[in-house]
Amino acid sequence: MRAELVSQRPRETLSLFLRMRRRDGVFCDSFSLSLVVQACGRLMDGDNGRTVHAQGIKIGFESDLFVQTALIEMYAKLGSVEISKRILDDLEEPDLVSFNVLLAEYVRIGEIQLARDLFDKMLERDLVSWNTMIHGYATLGDVMEARKLFDDARERDVVSWSSMIGAYARTRQSNEALKLFHEMQLANVVPDNITMVSVLAACGDIGALGMGKMIHEYIKRTRIEVDMKLGTSLVDMYAKCGDIDSSLRVFNQMDRRDVLTWSSAILGLANHGSGQAALQFFSEMIAEGIEPDDMAFVGVLSACSHMGLVDEGRTYFTLMSDVYGIAPKMEHYGCMVDILARAGRLQEARELIRKMPFAPDAVVWRALLGGCRVYKESDLAEEATVNLLELEPNADGNYVLLSNIYTQEKKWDKVIHMRKMMRNVTIEKVPGSSSIEVDNAVHEFIAGDRSHPRTEEIYQMLSEMLEKLKAAGYKPLTSLVSHDLEERQKEIALAHHSEKLAIAFGLVSTNPRTPLRIVKNLRICDDCHLVIKLISKIYDREIIVRDRNRFHHFLGGSCTCKEYW
Repeated sequence: MRAELVSQRPRETLSLFLRMRRRDGVFCDSFSLSLVVQACGRLMDGDNGRTVHAQGIKIGFESDLFVQTALIEMYAKLGSVEISKRILDDLEEPDLVSFNVLLAEYVRIGEIQLARDLFDKMLERDLVSWNTMIHGYATLGDVMEARKLFDDARERDVVSWSSMIGAYARTRQSNEALKLFHEMQLANVVPDNITMVSVLAACGDIGALGMGKMIHEYIKRTRIEVDMKLGTSLVDMYAKCGDIDSSLRVFNQMDRRDVLTWSSAILGLANHGSGQAALQFFSEMIAEGIEPDDMAFVGVLSACSHMGLVDEGRTYFTLMSDVYGIAPKMEHYGCMVDILARAGRLQEARELIRKMPFAPDAVVWRALLGGCRVYKESDLAEEATVNLLELEPNADGNYVLLSNIYTQEKKWDKVIHMRKMMRNVTIEKVPGSSSIEVDNAVHEFIAGDRSHPRTEEIYQMLSEMLEKLKAAGYKPLTSLVSHDLEERQKEIALAHHSEKLAIAFGLVSTNPRTPLRIVKNLRICDDCHLVIKLISKIYDREIIVRDRNRFHHFLGGSCTCKEYW
């Protein structure tokens, strides 16, 4: 019976018990009874569970610690945590295992406050107790409380460290995740697959390719098994860090791939502007008999959006529900609106929004507004902005987008009106920030940043860049800047954008012809896009920029986006 339960075959455990009970003279001890109670819990079989409970009472095991602990677990799994709590309270001498079982079940069902109350009452706690609570808070996203427990724990093992690193990675506190991983290594705790998945996610989030490569080398050197989940994490990390070639190399080396692996590769190719390759991968996935999920379709639709494939996008959008029975989610509608808006089919995009089975979110309206900006459609832009401001009344980007559209159309009275509206509300301006990794350290800049230790060198390089840019015919796109500033001030504001500072730092910190990889938290502006194209030619550098929407690969004065972003 124990072998069956350990092998994750609870049904066979229950079957063996029932056959044993039908035979006369076969004695059932407390250990066997506790095993079958656990099996009933895992099977969610309340009827047999309660029957076994009654039999245990009849044969005198109502106070046996093994049986009672198993009953605590079973009733919690059946959703009757109040019965579990009553059993624990009725035990004359409950041991630590009994407490830990109920603690784990509270955490499993999300009752973190009940878990905390029990944890605080426990006179004795072991590593399992602490890890259970750290994991509970980490899973719920309460990173601060998880870290308090982590710091208070007298002992930590790989589970403790992995839970905390995972909490930071999931909440996109990636620098903290990487810092804690470094501390884990200094503590001589050997990481496992779960740790590596979280660390790779953190590297991908901030575009730390150098660190990601080091982690990959560490995995090889220590011979950590690259299972499907870890392999998929490597595919995803390399793609998000701008190294799509390494991403595909890992993908091709994997013995087994599931739909998540394929989806990561498809989305990576789409975001790098390799739309045709993304669609080819989707076809190969289908040919291998792997059924696509909703994320695979996000990747395919993104590929169609980046390439302007309207008809193909419609086909895949229809394929989702008609062939695979996947109801389109908000992300899929957002991609489809983006496809139509980018192609100038703004009325079709608006009609699709009207037909959505749920209220559109800000991403959908912003996709429509982005198309209006490109095609100078101010009337539809006003409607999109009204809806956007209902959803995000304090987001500065929504006001700026519409203001820029009015500026392009020289509707100065409406520009002034938008500026007044912005002054009358509390604007939550998200500062543009750009980061660059040099020598395995990530350096972050905001517009006009002068906090970096090498600020003087950075601004000297910036001046040199501007001189060479103007010699190459560059004229700042000052129409993108607020009309409250004079022309010279507008030029300075543009020159000090965060991605330009990051590139200047990269130029003074790396050897000639070394590729520069920039991660931008917002959409790259038209002026920076123009400047980076020219810099890639002037300085003979490949510059890879990941903005909020996609990757831009600049080389020799051109960009892989082909001005379609």
